[in-house]
Amino acid sequence: MHRIVYLERESIIADVRRPDFPHHWVEHAQSLQVQVAERLAGATIAIVNKLTLGGELIAALPALQMVAVAATGTNNVDLEACRARRIVVSNIRGYAEHTVPEHVFALLLALSRNVLAYRQAVAAGKWQASEQFCFFDFPIRDLHGATLALVGSGSLGRGVARLAEAFGMRVLRCERKGASAVRAGYTPFAEALRVADAISLHCPLNAETTHLIGEPELRAMKRSALLINSARGGLVDETALARALQEGWIAGAGFDVLSVEPPGAGNVLLAPDLLALPNFLLTPHVAWASRPAMQSLADQLTANLEAFARGEPQNRVA
Repeated sequence: MHRIVYLERESIIADVRRPDFPHHWVEHAQSLQVQVAERLAGATIAIVNKLTLGGELIAALPALQMVAVAATGTNNVDLEACRARRIVVSNIRGYAEHTVPEHVFALLLALSRNVLAYRQAVAAGKWQASEQFCFFDFPIRDLHGATLALVGSGSLGRGVARLAEAFGMRVLRCERKGASAVRAGYTPFAEALRVADAISLHCPLNAETTHLIGEPELRAMKRSALLINSARGGLVDETALARALQEGWIAGAGFDVLSVEPPGAGNVLLAPDLLALPNFLLTPHVAWASRPAMQSLADQLTANLEAFARGEPQNRVA
């Protein structure tokens, strides 16, 4: 009988159906990293979201047969260690194909139309003191006719592309940074940075993509460009981004992720002067979190467990 341990049950708000095979189910609302080894002792299936399962920890769990990641990203799991032990690792795919693109466009629209700056001005009494029916203190740009560069062409990137085309935007798919050849239908990374009015990140975080966007890339972008990151915080050099916003290298940024989550007080993007900028929007990793999307995630999680128990694992990354 499988022993299933769900370490971070409160990381989603959904009805998680128990799998239809014999099992013993243990769930914890939240778990600290220091509690993981003890709580997974004897588990054959571990359900994790953001907690780290490193190689040393995996070696200390001889009963473990499957890691079910209740998310798409798997950078928190040592996949090589799992492969060496023939531990199946499955993730969740496609559940956020509507909710994340909608959040991306919420950020894009708010930034391009300077919604926050106008709201702050109204709160400060600017409209009330106006001599005419409106005021034009902050530039407003249309998305129609603008160029959007997508870094990552999976289900989320494709979802963003569909919305962008509906808005009348020109969509570029970025080739991998430093690629020796450019695939058909893709634009060289450096060229996309140079011509894009907005860049949206939808790629995984790994050794090749860490600090994909740093000072050289930010300086290569248009001064009028917007940078949107709803993928992983580590894709962007946060110190360089803070300077870019403060010194005007780019026009603005909308982020839903940080390099460490929950963030510590020392994160440069949490500085009060930066958060006060109307051209920097930061949300707490909620782009994925519509109720329909979370339920879809939960349903797929159970399906992954049942497929593994049948000997037909799906959504495998290891």
